[in-house]
Amino acid sequence: MEDIFQNLGSRQTLSQKIERTIEAAIREKKLPVGSKLPTEHEMCKSFGVSRTALREALRRLSARGLIRIQKGSGIYVSEIRIEDAINSLNLYYDLKFDNNLLSQFIEVRSMFEPAIARLAARNRTDLNLEELSKTLKDFENCDTDNTQLEADLDNKFHNSIAVSTQSPIVQITMEPIYMLLPRMRNYIYGNIEGEKENTLKSHKQLLKAIQDKNEQLAFDVTNKHLEHTRIIYDKFLKLV
Repeated sequence: MEDIFQNLGSRQTLSQKIERTIEAAIREKKLPVGSKLPTEHEMCKSFGVSRTALREALRRLSARGLIRIQKGSGIYVSEIRIEDAINSLNLYYDLKFDNNLLSQFIEVRSMFEPAIARLAARNRTDLNLEELSKTLKDFENCDTDNTQLEADLDNKFHNSIAVSTQSPIVQITMEPIYMLLPRMRNYIYGNIEGEKENTLKSHKQLLKAIQDKNEQLAFDVTNKHLEHTRIIYDKFLKLV
């Protein structure tokens, strides 16, 4: 670790320099997940900085989830989980949610979801099918007056398809978008006559295609479903 914890020289924005130095070491795996950092005293001496500057840098690293500080034990490099990445994107999308973001989501879904459905048909497991079937059944039996639960189940169904790809990258990319589906559904067409029946029909066709490992049909059904969704959104957005 001697090449990491060296004197930083200039005292300008020291806490930022410390933060970036430790972050770079984590990114480059010089400090692997679970490894223990030197003590505060040792790092202050190696960096040639005050404890105040060091603690500010450690506080920011901890807030970002890169390290965990265990009182009485030490400072450790954290494991970055899928949930951490998803939660950060969820917060960003929540704060930026408006008509412009909504329009972009529709475009992104049309670009990616048919291919995701195809990959799900290729890689799904029996456990994935059980989850999809249960969610679809719950959606079908849901009280039509409970539009919030319907929207949540719609979100769960699409997210389960992403999980069925067996690709963490797909899940990280799409789950934050799916988390906004309840807001999008309620915002625009939660109460449109016949929309639940149309969604249910498309979802049943998609589930059958994934179950049969019919990749092209899964792609086509998703593409058609999203084109219908885009038409509804376009009509709404022209009115606001």
